[in-house]
Amino acid sequence: MPYFNPLAERAATDPEDLALVARVQAGSRQALETLLERHQPWIYNILVRMLYYPEEAEDATQEVLIKVLTKLSTFEARSSFRTWLYRIVVNHALNIKRRGDRPDTISFSDYARGLDNTADLALPDPSAVPADVQLLVQEAKIGCTSGMLLCLDREQRLVYILGGILGVSDSVGAELLEVSRDAFRQQLARARRDLHNFMHGQCGLVNSANPCRCAKKTQGFIKAGYLDPHRLLFARAHMTRVREVAPDALDGLEALDAAYGEIHRDHPFHAAPDFLAALRKLLDSPECRSLLAR
Repeated sequence: MPYFNPLAERAATDPEDLALVARVQAGSRQALETLLERHQPWIYNILVRMLYYPEEAEDATQEVLIKVLTKLSTFEARSSFRTWLYRIVVNHALNIKRRGDRPDTISFSDYARGLDNTADLALPDPSAVPADVQLLVQEAKIGCTSGMLLCLDREQRLVYILGGILGVSDSVGAELLEVSRDAFRQQLARARRDLHNFMHGQCGLVNSANPCRCAKKTQGFIKAGYLDPHRLLFARAHMTRVREVAPDALDGLEALDAAYGEIHRDHPFHAAPDFLAALRKLLDSPECRSLLAR
């Protein structure tokens, strides 16, 4: 299924979603699967940036889809379906419990210390690693810059993911977070300031005066256990990038942020795992059948 952007301004009252919801509420299981399939990649891509670890994001996405399944019969079209659905996603993202051994946030100073303590080394010998060396460098780049998001607190992180990476407008962001447009813009400005100040002082991708380079850190990340060449979390030989599915229009002052935001918008727009396969048992349960029968 080709990606569409449910978070674009014009998608506020998407007639396809509303038509699918009406069919679901009339008892159509096929419409339910189509509806979930349309939105699961976007839900997953928000949550994987909130949580960093794909396996945690997969669990969280499935939890969200189950919430949608169990609450869909209550949707009355008083707001757009997009607003109803992504408020569930936003609330889940802000309240999810992390695994006990994984911190929810990391201070910028601790993150910088970890980078400084990772030795600059030559690239791995291509014959000694199971993946293409340039793919490993890409993994180092995506993993490191994704990890920087964990230095923002949850609300800052979510606002930056929505506004700074996925290009959500202030009106849509305000709607999803149930704040004013001014409040959303202010939160986004603070998140950008904190993240971009760190990147400007640390990251060679945005400031050539910084010595930190992805290629130099790749071997060190492998030795430190931050990067597993046998199990890449983020990099793929062929991938759809965020900017391809969520175009961003920058003007005025926001254009100054482009070099920083583009690093995260160059990350993959992850193909979501097949959550429907796991949910089909639930769809076949008497409880779900009764929901569809209402």
